[in-house]
Amino acid sequence: MELSEATIDHRAAADRREFTWRTVFYGFMRSRRHYHRREEDAEVLFLDWHHPWLFFLAVGTMIFSCLDAFMTLQLLEHGMYEANPIMRAIMGHGTTAFAVSKMLLTGTSILMLVFLAKARFMNRFRTGLFLTIFFSFYACLVCYEFVHLIGAL
Repeated sequence: MELSEATIDHRAAADRREFTWRTVFYGFMRSRRHYHRREEDAEVLFLDWHHPWLFFLAVGTMIFSCLDAFMTLQLLEHGMYEANPIMRAIMGHGTTAFAVSKMLLTGTSILMLVFLAKARFMNRFRTGLFLTIFFSFYACLVCYEFVHLIGAL
């Protein structure tokens, strides 16, 4: 079978493997691997699709972490002190180092927990449970800091 030059040119022009924002959107909306395919793959850890609840927890935890950093800096100006010794040491290098390291540590931890959300910790708990715990911790911490910030004003 002979291919014409038009067919060869057409194939070369449209490479389906090219990365675009359409690829990201299509992969998010129409991902294919939601569940395992075979019975022996019942404990598949890595899927193309994660539950929207994980997205909510990840974004919410990051927002709470940003609020925590902002309120911590505000409370430090009102005479409070940083209780976390690691963050206190980083804060000695300046507020930019504090904010960058806090966002980097939190963001990296969240990415790892989302990536391993279906894994089991000590064969008992799904790792995604830790995202719920971190989200709850940050929500309580932000409320605590908010109450003290209002009291300082």
